Amino acid sequence: MTTSSTRAQSSISLGPAFPAERTAILTGVGSANGIGRHTAHRLARSGWNLGLIARRSGEAQDLASEITEEYGVTALGRGVDVTRSDQIAEAAAAFEAGLPQIVALANFAGVSSSTTYFEITDDEWARVMTNNLTATHLVTQAFGRIMAKNGLGRIIGLSSVTAQKGGGTFSKTAYAAAKAGIVGLMRGVALELGPHGVTANSVSPGPVDTDIMGGPLDDERREAMGAATALGRISVPEDVSATVEFLISEGAGHITGQTLSINGGLYFH
Repeated sequence: MTTSSTRAQSSISLGPAFPAERTAILTGVGSANGIGRHTAHRLARSGWNLGLIARRSGEAQDLASEITEEYGVTALGRGVDVTRSDQIAEAAAAFEAGLPQIVALANFAGVSSSTTYFEITDDEWARVMTNNLTATHLVTQAFGRIMAKNGLGRIIGLSSVTAQKGGGTFSKTAYAAAKAGIVGLMRGVALELGPHGVTANSVSPGPVDTDIMGGPLDDERREAMGAATALGRISVPEDVSATVEFLISEGAGHITGQTLSINGGLYFH
């Protein structure tokens, strides 16, 4: 006998299936030890084709060649100033024409700032906001249009534990404000693009063993920061890339407007 609950369940759509060939767009792939580059390798191993964006064209194109040769997927690299909507539009058109369907976007491009609040200038404030929050908006808007047109998409914004705590071990108030803005941006995008089959979420790492905190970490600094976490270590780029891979997966289609912390227990919320 068919119950009303069974009938209700059978009518629920789990959302559109992923195409056999799908593409993820990644910004901020220029740093050799950065989250963007590690994520590119992880996604390529899982069969994602990639559109790679770095400030310097050579960095993006070299990584695209490396990815294609190592994993056999299609990867294109392009040099883009992610604070320039015209350059982003050109890249979006090129990637849409030259790659399989664009399904995912991960915004990793950004800058840090250790300038204290009373010392920060108008120019430094604008630099931090533009390269973090505004850049994420411009890239999300351009590629979000493509995903909404296709009725399927996954968007990731890169926030930070600094936004949750109001400051961090390196970056100060301006960075915290920009990264908090990314959480609000992704929530707004989640609401507006949800009817078009597009999810939007933020990831919020704690300290990550990259070069963004004033250069490479030495052992003493790495251990001191790790001691403040419940797990006794700071994150490595693979911790973040694994989370991103899950959030852009087909199975994460009912997760949207969320902020997922990756900080080893540095901060609970």
